[in-house]
Amino acid sequence: MIWQYYLSREEGKWDIATILIKQNYIMKTQPQKTERLHSLDSLRSIMMLLGLVIHSAITYGVHNYGNDWILKDTGAMHISNDLIVVLIHFFRMPIFFLVAGFFGSMLFYKRGSLEMMKNRISRIVYPFIVFILLLWPVLYFSMEYTTEVLAGNKDAFAETIAHFSNPIMFIPQLTYHLWFLYYLILITVCSVLLALLVKKIPNISKMVSKVFNWVFQKPFLRIIVFASLTWFTYLITGTTIIETSFSFVPKINTFLFYFYFYIVGWILFKSKHLLNSMIRLDWASTILGVVSFLGYIVAGSSLRYEWVILLQSLIVWLFIFGIIGLFIRYGSTYSSKMRYISDASYWVYLVHLPLTAIIPSFLYDWDMPSTIKFLTVLISTTTICFVTYHFLVRASFIGKFLNGRKYSNKFSSSKKERVPSVSKPILEK
Repeated sequence: MIWQYYLSREEGKWDIATILIKQNYIMKTQPQKTERLHSLDSLRSIMMLLGLVIHSAITYGVHNYGNDWILKDTGAMHISNDLIVVLIHFFRMPIFFLVAGFFGSMLFYKRGSLEMMKNRISRIVYPFIVFILLLWPVLYFSMEYTTEVLAGNKDAFAETIAHFSNPIMFIPQLTYHLWFLYYLILITVCSVLLALLVKKIPNISKMVSKVFNWVFQKPFLRIIVFASLTWFTYLITGTTIIETSFSFVPKINTFLFYFYFYIVGWILFKSKHLLNSMIRLDWASTILGVVSFLGYIVAGSSLRYEWVILLQSLIVWLFIFGIIGLFIRYGSTYSSKMRYISDASYWVYLVHLPLTAIIPSFLYDWDMPSTIKFLTVLISTTTICFVTYHFLVRASFIGKFLNGRKYSNKFSSSKKERVPSVSKPILEK
């Protein structure tokens, strides 16, 4: 538009130098809004919502999950439900913590450590405290009542209610499904302290970013490198299964495992211009991940420990690069419906567990296949959670408490945002 500048000068207005100076001044003085990453935002939400699938299917699986999930409808069990649980469990939390690390890093470097911590306290710490206190009695009742019903106890309700004659039962003793928030709080604090330390040693930060960039641009190499580091994490923990820890006493194995994925996501933000490279081989990685998973299910028990954890590590990273790549490929454009789901996902996940625990008690005497029962629990829970979100949460103080703002009760209420093209870097470097 150079002719416009000359036209302005001829008409006695600002000359080109003045205009450029003023434009430069405005760009420097006006805060730059961070562009919303629809693909990663949607991915984070879907990973949370997959928790509903796991907790709906697990009651109807054949495998005994011990204290991790005590409910078991012995009259309606099928191994296909176990496959669903194990498959989702392979990639769900690693992807969630990786994306959480990415957004945590974004807040840290865009807003500063203090503002980042304020944000995490309001969005993670406060909801964790409030919902652990409010949900504990409901969760305990749901679990105990359904356990008694599935055991054939005719006095299930009376015996369950009797537990609450002791006031101590209203004090949370386990984190249940909020365990990931508990560990996210611990991991976030440690990551911020580590980032502040690394800031004082810029040479190390530059070296890590340089190596990360070099590895990340090579699809085969990055799977090998990140899988090797995951294999080493398994090795030092000495286990093939990272337990879902409901205890308020942190388990070092659980912390280290998910801290690793969080840190990868944190570093990835510093190399955000490479996000689009995940589109390469996204379908191939996902399909190979599924094939490898099926091979693991068939032959995993016959392999030595070192080979088991190596195969698990490869499967995790095949799914990570494949699924994230698919979301970047197909989910980078704005969708009012997907934005609505993303906004609802926090509430839906927080309140879903009592429903997935108690609904099986109502289905116990129904003569139907385990898969139908599983789907009934899932659909019922999802419907109730989204309906309550829409009418009770979205436009209320609860919605503001969870999401930082209120929305109107419309699917398209969120203002359409400018969306980066998948053919260009998702964020400018």
